[in-house]
Order: sequence, then C-alpha cells, then structure tokens
Amino acid sequence: MKYYITTMGCQLNENDSEKLSGIVEKMGYEKTESLAEADLVIYNTCCVRENAEERLFGKLGELKKQKEEKGTIIAIGGCMMQEPHILEKMKQSYNYTDIIFGTHTLHKFEEDLKKVLEERKKVRDVIDIDGEVIEGLPISRNDKYKASVTIMYGCNNFCSYCIVPYVRGRERSRQPEKILNEIKSLATQGYKEITLLGQNVNSYDGGNDYKFANLLDDVCKINGIERIRFISPHPKDFTDDVIEAISKNDKISKIIHLPLQAGSTRVLKEMNRKYTKEQYLQLVEKMKNKIPNVLFSTDIIVGFPGETEEDFEDTLDVVRKVNFEQIFMFIYSRRIGTVADKMPNQIPEEIKHNRFERLKELYDSKVSINNQKYIGTTQKILVDGYSKNDASILTGRTDSNKVVNFQGTEDLVGKMINIKITEEHKWYLKGEI
Repeated sequence: MKYYITTMGCQLNENDSEKLSGIVEKMGYEKTESLAEADLVIYNTCCVRENAEERLFGKLGELKKQKEEKGTIIAIGGCMMQEPHILEKMKQSYNYTDIIFGTHTLHKFEEDLKKVLEERKKVRDVIDIDGEVIEGLPISRNDKYKASVTIMYGCNNFCSYCIVPYVRGRERSRQPEKILNEIKSLATQGYKEITLLGQNVNSYDGGNDYKFANLLDDVCKINGIERIRFISPHPKDFTDDVIEAISKNDKISKIIHLPLQAGSTRVLKEMNRKYTKEQYLQLVEKMKNKIPNVLFSTDIIVGFPGETEEDFEDTLDVVRKVNFEQIFMFIYSRRIGTVADKMPNQIPEEIKHNRFERLKELYDSKVSINNQKYIGTTQKILVDGYSKNDASILTGRTDSNKVVNFQGTEDLVGKMINIKITEEHKWYLKGEI
C-alpha cells in the first residue's frame, strides 16, 4: 500500500506531516511521489494564505475520478479543517472524502484510518477545544541532517489579521526534558542542525521558571548538534535573557527572524501587534549592540485595511534602516473569522499589488549589495547535497541561511565544513573549500 502526502503552509505543518508519515509508515504504507499510484492521499492544509482554499478544492476535484476508479482513500487535515465554513463546504461539495481531521486530533490518525479500512466508515475527527500535548508519535523525517522540533503549540496573541489562534488553540508548551531527549536522539542519529518551532517560540514556558533562554542554553550543550535556529518569535517577547543566550552561544544562528508585519505604529496597533515602530527599531539596535554580526529576516504584510500611503512609507523606512537579509512579503488577504476581515477601508487590490512591487523593488535593490560582504570571507556551511540544477555541484547554507554552491565530493554531504566565498549571484553565493 502506498501513500502520497502534500503539505500546505508553514514549518509547523511540515513537522505535522512528518508525524503523519511516521504513523502511516508504521502501519505498513510506503511513500510515493506519484499521486496516481497512491492508495492513500493525505492533504495537510493551511488557512493563512488567500489561495489555500482554491488550491485544496482544485486538488480534491482532480482526485475525485481517481477515487471512483481505484477506491483511493482521501484524508484532509490541518488548520483549514478547524474552520466551520470550510467543514460545511466539505460536507456539501466534497463528501467523498474519507477522513477529515483537525490540528488537535492528528495523534488519532491511525485509529481513524483503521475505521475507514475495516468498517468502511467516513470519519470526521475535529474538536474545537485546545488539544493536549501528545508525546511519542512516530515520525518520518524528510532530511537526514536537519530536523525541526516543535517546542510549543498554539498562540495567545490574536493579531487581528491572523486565523491561527482560532485553529491551533491557546499556547501549550512541551516539557523541557521531552524536547531535550528528542534532540539528543536526533544528535545520535547524525543530525547537525535543529530548528525549534512554535507559533511564538520565545513565549515558551516549561514551568518552574524555565523559559526560552534556558531551553536555548540547554540545547547548545547537546553534543553533535552544531547549529540551532528558531521560528517564529514575537518582538514583544524578545527578552534580554534570550538576546544574551544568542550572543554567548556560537551554535545559535546569528540571523534572527523578527517579524515586523508593518512599519507604521498606527497600523501595528490595528494589527494588535503590541509594539510600535520605535520599539521595534530600538530592539533591533539593542541586538546589534549585544550580538556580534547579527542579521535579520522578517515578515511584512502589505495592504492591511486602512493602510495609507504614509503608513506604507513607514514600512519602507524600517526596511531601509534595518537592512534585512531576507524578507518574506505577503499581500494582505481577508480570513473569515478574524477581526481584520470585518474592518472598513479594505485596500483595493491594485493599490496592494502596487505597494507589494515597490517593497519588492526596494528589497531586490539591496540583495547584491548585501552579498558583497560575504566575498572573501570563510563561512561554515552544512552540506545539504547536490544542487537540483547541477548534479556536479554541492550546495549548503551559511549560518545566515544563504545558499552556497561549490565543487566537492559526495563524502562531504551532511558535514559542517568551511567554504571561502568567491562570488555572489544575487540569490546564491559561490565558493571553494
């Protein structure tokens, strides 16, 4: 029996999909990249982006014929299945799906699948209450050297544009010993790089005054782990002890993902972000003073309801001042169930797209200039494998997450090595051992 899985959304969704893969492989299924030969198809959904729904419904429409001809089992899970209007649409238009499960019932997937296989029943396994923290699920990881480890679930922030607290529930942190034991196990398996995951990682609370900074310090002590990243933090929770932990521990990546979302204090208040433009810039300045060679990546939403030209200029001003290494840009899209969806002064699509292009143009103008600082330097990179575009070239990433291509031998894959950077090509660097 073969299974096919598609993940839509963030790295938390990717981590959930690795657990789903672990569950079904334990049941005897073998993974396939061919949808046509799959006996089980799993779609792990996201509801953050505007086109997520269209993507899912398009895929389900294509799959209907395969189900009729082959009896393929269709399972749909993830964040989108926690939205009442989506569940209603699934019931009305896509009732040929076999399993619908939410973000809080992933651990029951084996039980749900067995019901379908043995009893020929359709299963709807979605609960509205916050789920428990379930430990010990099998996991089939997509990478041999880099792994993500979820440290907490849910979110308490209720940003006005975001549906996540409604579909992922309130914040629940894993016990420190469970996290550390998982990472120690990964280290013994040869993993070199760990990314700590959470909707809001720096509000982690392990109990007994054990906070995110304590966790970072303890992960750094694990032998074999050579690089530590984390996403996504919230600027309002970036305490001095976390900055200190990053500063003193060489293993922690010195590129900090610091979501801005908007540069205007007025818009930030409407977004319920709980910091001002000035506070954000002060935090950046504090990190630059305390963490040598620190760099920043960020998320920015363009066209939030009521955003004026002056507000957008504030965003561009922050981009110029911080000089982000990487920007993940999004055009605001309405999500049913959020506060922002009901706000007046929704921005016309034409204006949103125009501002998006201006932001992109500003960022693009800085990329090659920023890359110049790498030329002639020696960078420690984790070798991922051969380039997808050229099977004779090895590729890896720097501490700052820059792609580096170089000539080398297969035995280097999975190792941390030093590369001297010789050229920049905007979206990647070239180097030599």
